[in-house]
Amino acid sequence: MMDNLTAIILAAGKGARMKSKRAKVLHHVNGWPILRHVLRATIELAPSRFLVVVGIGNGAQAVRKEFSEWPVEFIEQREQLGTGHAVSQAYGHVSGDFLLIVPGDLPLLTSQVLSCLISHHNEQGADLAVLSMIPATPGAYGRLKRDTSGHPVKIVEERDATDEEFDIAEVNSGIYCVRNDEFLWLALRSLDAGNAQGEYYLTDLVEHYHHAGKHVTAIKAADPQQVMGVNSRSELAVADRSMRLRKVGELMASGVTIVDPESAYIEPDVKIGPDTVILPGTHLSGGTTVGSNCTLGPETWINASQVEDEVGIRYSVIESARVRTGTTIGPYSHLRPGADVGPAARIGNFVEVKAARLRRGVKAGHLTYLGDSDVGENVNIGAGTITCNYDGKAKHRTVIKDGAFIGSNTSIVAPVTIGERAIIGAGSTITEDVPSEALAIGRARQVNKRKKEEVE
Repeated sequence: MMDNLTAIILAAGKGARMKSKRAKVLHHVNGWPILRHVLRATIELAPSRFLVVVGIGNGAQAVRKEFSEWPVEFIEQREQLGTGHAVSQAYGHVSGDFLLIVPGDLPLLTSQVLSCLISHHNEQGADLAVLSMIPATPGAYGRLKRDTSGHPVKIVEERDATDEEFDIAEVNSGIYCVRNDEFLWLALRSLDAGNAQGEYYLTDLVEHYHHAGKHVTAIKAADPQQVMGVNSRSELAVADRSMRLRKVGELMASGVTIVDPESAYIEPDVKIGPDTVILPGTHLSGGTTVGSNCTLGPETWINASQVEDEVGIRYSVIESARVRTGTTIGPYSHLRPGADVGPAARIGNFVEVKAARLRRGVKAGHLTYLGDSDVGENVNIGAGTITCNYDGKAKHRTVIKDGAFIGSNTSIVAPVTIGERAIIGAGSTITEDVPSEALAIGRARQVNKRKKEEVE
């Protein structure tokens, strides 16, 4: 833990260019809210205190709710008066010798980038250190001016820049490391809002510190993309693609085959074992874990699930479920929350499983619903089988024991138990327990009637 460091995340911006009622930092990049990416990068530094500055209103409440379980303290910025004003709201809440100030809209940020800035600040014995970058196009970023000796003297916001300043390639990332001392708080209180936006710019600290003879330094980010801010839907899409490809690259480096990286949608906390193959159109999210030697996809969506080794899943949806070793799923299967299938089971086309345990060797090949059920080993489920688990008020369980054979087009009205190696005749409606090794037929007797003229 960095006992002498307080991290301050600035998350109060409205994000007007997003054209959204949702807080900017809650828009998703590769499945996560933008702010979650920033928090993850910053929290890896283990600061002694972790402050998140939010605004007021529904957007701020949504941010608080989304991150209520994170080890952060929320500070309100009741008026949107700029970044300098936002940091000043942390007065009285910080501790330690240094502050790390980070915008909340940098989804591609890494802890390594932040560590580099902190190390530079400490090595230089600086009062204020700025993380700068040289992007392909400076755009709306503040330009970092240096003197003839290379020392930072000023950051000029794009709207306030002269033609000469506008052409400066080095820009401000918005990330700072600064000494937590009386001079900082006095400087924040003395900021002037006489600029194009009528705001108290945090960037003005550089000029303020320079004129006071304080030691100001700046270090360039090795990869400008890692400190890319998101202010519009188009920038959101760019960040999303970059984050997805970063995750895909990490997985391929660890031994996973991804046939088309551009069409793989894999969230940052997903884990995949070596020699697994990811086919196009596959979505993996919610902390899903995947074992080795699996084939997933094409066009498969898996969320918050556990997939063991040597599993095949294609054209299917898996949510909050477990798929055990050697099982095949799909095409067009749906495992809903609580499904636990296998090992070595076979779930085929248009089969839905919910809150059910299907054990080794179970086969359900077609057009079947298995809900709130316990299905034993090597059970065969015929096409069109339905477990009728809901009576309009409560759910009831079906138990099908090892080796049973369920004929096609069977309705099993729970609660009911079907014994070991029992056989259910096709087209049956089962409402009572079936003993082991019995044959149960629950259907009306067939009656054939001739046409009226043939009888006469």
